[in-house]
Amino acid sequence: MRPSSLHSPWVRAAVAGVAAAGLAAGGLAGGAHAAEGQAPLPVAITGPDKVDLALDGAESEPGEPQIRLGLTGPGEYDPDSDTDPEPVPNDGYRITVDATALGGFAKVRLPKWCEATGLVAVCEENTLYPGDAYNPSWTVSLDLKDTAEAGDFGKIKVTGEGAGLTFQEHTVDVLVGGPELLKKKLPGEPGGFAAGDTYEAPLGFRNVGSMSADGVVLRFGGTRGLSFPDEYDNCSYAEENADNLIRYQKVALCTFEGEFLPGKAYELSEPVRVETAGFALGDIFHYGFDAVGAADAGALRAGADYRKGSGRTLTLEPAGDGDAGDYAEHAEIDLPTQNTYDLDLTGARVAGAQGETVDVGVALANHGPAWIGALRSGGEPLGFTVQIPEGASVVDSPCRPVNDETPSEYRCRADTPFLEDDRRDFVFKLRIDKVVEGAKGKISLPEWDNPWEGDPSNDAGWIVLNGTGDEETPGDTGGTTGGTGETGGSDSAGGTGTSGGSGSAGGGTGDSATGGSGSSGTSGGQSPQGDDGGLLASTGSQALLASAAGVLALALGGVLFVVARRRRTAGTV
Repeated sequence: MRPSSLHSPWVRAAVAGVAAAGLAAGGLAGGAHAAEGQAPLPVAITGPDKVDLALDGAESEPGEPQIRLGLTGPGEYDPDSDTDPEPVPNDGYRITVDATALGGFAKVRLPKWCEATGLVAVCEENTLYPGDAYNPSWTVSLDLKDTAEAGDFGKIKVTGEGAGLTFQEHTVDVLVGGPELLKKKLPGEPGGFAAGDTYEAPLGFRNVGSMSADGVVLRFGGTRGLSFPDEYDNCSYAEENADNLIRYQKVALCTFEGEFLPGKAYELSEPVRVETAGFALGDIFHYGFDAVGAADAGALRAGADYRKGSGRTLTLEPAGDGDAGDYAEHAEIDLPTQNTYDLDLTGARVAGAQGETVDVGVALANHGPAWIGALRSGGEPLGFTVQIPEGASVVDSPCRPVNDETPSEYRCRADTPFLEDDRRDFVFKLRIDKVVEGAKGKISLPEWDNPWEGDPSNDAGWIVLNGTGDEETPGDTGGTTGGTGETGGSDSAGGTGTSGGSGSAGGGTGDSATGGSGSSGTSGGQSPQGDDGGLLASTGSQALLASAAGVLALALGGVLFVVARRRRTAGTV
């Protein structure tokens, strides 16, 4: 079957991806179920809204299925919880995958372990959990028949039914040879580029599909340390995920009308300027073009409060056929890679008699100027070690022993992002088993050549118990001096930090995403205490600034779809 308009099949599909994938029943918790007489519980069927089967014989992910279907069950479940969710009581249900409409141009490999009749599969299930992490999932693979032509179109319909449950139907639009827009690669960071400088991004695309795009939408965004000084009247602007610095970004959506031909390249009339803040380090700028008409771009703004821009109009200009090597599926860059922060470890001097328990405060601060976003690692925590002084034992600690063989050494973690003016406090409760005059325990960051540490001289701190004042504590720039017993040292609520949260938690409280001076902590949540070493617990410097092209962890939102470049194959599926 052919659509009446070559582009109309994507009007719904391209914009549907930004809608919420799951349905959570209001007031329901894990283990919810519909009691007799109550309304059925909602279940969302999830998956891509659109699949584009290219005619050029190439595959973006060889051998991988283009369609992955899943379920979002009723109720809420925290994926960071230490406990498994309670299942949703049910009497069984079935999911039906109907790909009949694709029979004229595609070979369909339906989900395994399901009963199939022709191009219809019925999957019997009885496992259902709140959220999406623990629920069943299914895959569908598609290959073009030799007779397929550009413009062939069909829908896969996915439905569900079960007593006490109501399923949201999901459809996947499948088009052969539709527009496919590859992004122009971004040039590298200019020589000498530093925090505070402005990067000029020449944005463009090449339509490598078999059909024209009837209008396109440009989406670009940047993380906390980036901003866009220019505005355009055909763009709208917003901030996303303001309560989560890992996912937070400033974004813009710009619409362009017209026909954008297959095999042709197009570029913006001027570069997009990207300003970097003085605290920026390893922030991420990304962009992409989608084949969505200007009239339908409004639905892409769902989930964020966009405001219309003002100023001149940003336009797209023809750029010939374009050089295939200049374009890629993803386009992003880390900015800037040159900046420094100043991590500072401090300890405490505490006195106590034999048998007493004292509070000892340890702190890790960042004096900037750069923040530590750890964006590529998804918020990998910072790690440092604490040695317990001779004669003392640990009664309570916010950190974990390095191993069973060395119970006098602990490893602490501070969640990232770690802002440029932040401090985290950790309080140890130590019992003085034996008074050892001037007993010392070193607090230290891992020893490695960290190119972003601006002042290594204060990367160590010390705990001193019953000191005389003559002890050498190189690297310690501060710390507290406490009295004896339970009132000695730092207070149990988190030491003497000027900002940050509970010392026992090892992390501060979240600031606003645009927080600068005076903000504290991170919104990344608590990270598990592990045994891995390194400044960033397991991946070190690579996790901080590694440029993993194509890993668009922060480019969430926009058009969610699959461009599945599947070659024609012979035989049956």
